[in-house]
Amino acid sequence: MITKPIKCIIVDDEPSAQAVLKHFISMIDFIDIKSLCFNTEEAEKALDKHRDINLIFLDINMPKVSGLNFYKSLSDPPEVILTTAYPQYALEAFDINAVDYLLKPIAFERFSAAVNKVLEKLMNLPTIANQSIVVNSNKVLHQIIINDILFVEAFGDYIKIHTTEKVVVVNNSLSNFLKELPSEQFARCHKSFVVNKNLINVVEGNTIHIEKLSIPIGLKYKAEFLANLKS
Repeated sequence: MITKPIKCIIVDDEPSAQAVLKHFISMIDFIDIKSLCFNTEEAEKALDKHRDINLIFLDINMPKVSGLNFYKSLSDPPEVILTTAYPQYALEAFDINAVDYLLKPIAFERFSAAVNKVLEKLMNLPTIANQSIVVNSNKVLHQIIINDILFVEAFGDYIKIHTTEKVVVVNNSLSNFLKELPSEQFARCHKSFVVNKNLINVVEGNTIHIEKLSIPIGLKYKAEFLANLKS
């Protein structure tokens, strides 16, 4: 089972602001909320309790201690995305190396761009086993580990990404999506299919077997695919 790589807390004294962030996070499958905090004291307790937190959504203007002062006081802080209604703190956000600075009311497109920056930082590992891509499926963002992709199937104006865990339908073409995958690992075997060469069990005639699934090899693609398989 793939664990969610982003584990976060939300720190904001406004319930309505928390609700917006919770709703956005529910649309992204690679973030897990560990705690909702209404002030910095609750946030400090949450960080002590959950040692695996790697992101804080942090409001700046809060009672007693500001979000910025709280973050500066942390000895080994997680990544932070600042959320505020006031644009004048942008320079201070830069000083603390905030991943992003979101102005309320926050649009989902800006929110998703911010969390993608965090994901890229967390997943910036040298081996392909840990590389991932993020796709948008019906306004829900999915993190997909590249090594877990079995094959990709054309589906009208969409594609179906078949992984070891799930099938995700994305509005994209097979040709465009293939460009996002490592060429040494994925090959087109049919006008409607791209396969992960590393997960092929058997090639038998004009059929590829991956796990218990069968994928056809198109006559037009066969020679190039077989040559690619041997390389």
